[in-house]
Amino acid sequence: MPEDVESPPARASVSAAEGELHVELAGTWRLHDPRVRWEALARGESAQRVRVQIGDLTAWDSSLLLFVDEIVRWCAGRGLICDLAALPDSMRRLLRQLEAGHAAVAPAERSHTLLTAVGVSAQYLVRQARGIFQFVGECVDSGLHVILRPSTFRWRDCLYEMQQCGAMALPIVSLISFLVGLTLGYSGAVVLRRFGGDIYIADILGVAMTREMGAVMAAIVLAGRTGAAFAAQIGSMKANEEIDALTTLGIPPMRFLVLPRIVALGVMMPLLAIYANCLGVVGGMVVARTVLDISPTAYWVEMLTIVDVADLSVGLIKAVAFGLIVGIAGCMRGLQAERSAAGVGRAATSAVVTAILFIILADAVFAVVFQTVGL
Repeated sequence: MPEDVESPPARASVSAAEGELHVELAGTWRLHDPRVRWEALARGESAQRVRVQIGDLTAWDSSLLLFVDEIVRWCAGRGLICDLAALPDSMRRLLRQLEAGHAAVAPAERSHTLLTAVGVSAQYLVRQARGIFQFVGECVDSGLHVILRPSTFRWRDCLYEMQQCGAMALPIVSLISFLVGLTLGYSGAVVLRRFGGDIYIADILGVAMTREMGAVMAAIVLAGRTGAAFAAQIGSMKANEEIDALTTLGIPPMRFLVLPRIVALGVMMPLLAIYANCLGVVGGMVVARTVLDISPTAYWVEMLTIVDVADLSVGLIKAVAFGLIVGIAGCMRGLQAERSAAGVGRAATSAVVTAILFIILADAVFAVVFQTVGL
């Protein structure tokens, strides 16, 4: 029905008595009418208590609630008492809902200093380190249990994961390793031709691939391919409460889900590293033949003069460690995933980042250790 055009306008009268402000609400309060501002009415007034009461109130809507909410917030900012007992129960209930809405959308605290931000970041890093050490400890405990009771290990699951992270990864590992060998060969050829040491390209490719690039490139490929897959699989199982069901049935998720995947990567990574070494050497051989006019026989003989068992051992040790790192990162982030589709995606991304970070860190540590012991 149309509103009465003669309805009285919204009014709020303020009177002071014995240190108390009385606010009387009257008239018709509509959102499309000019708003009454509490700040203008309260300017210059001083009291210890504000009492809101209803006068000749004709009709009201959300505009009245917003006005009373201004009074409540004004009193809270000055430490005054705001008495709303005279208001109807329905109005007080709506005001409580409005206050709850303000609390839900309250802006985040941004008054932190630099020192506070550093402290919060340090606490986050400590929690992350504690979680990593705890997960590694659980893996070691599960591994010892399997060594003592080999019949409890799920060999079929381990063989399946070995096929997925080993044989199924051969195409991408082949492409990456061959291209890395080509790149290193072209880079080395540019420098060696200036000094007439063309034949030494075999030495550069042999040492670089066997000691560093073969294991590192295979590990990075598996971090993006297999580590993310592990995190997504386990994260989806957690979101679907399958891991909770395993725990309820008394089946440890570490032995059922995590350990077969970590063992599979630890076994397959050295084999993939050897395969990557071979493809990288072949890539360098192609460059030596086409750019430097070095025959494959001369290339191979020269490479054997510099590459020995120590170089191969260094690469294989790194490959085993990198495989364990990829498996631990993928499974750990999967178990830490939130129970949602977005949480599974974040877990997969975090698994790749964590694996690559620790692969580079472990490679640096190995470089220092091997240099110290003379390998």
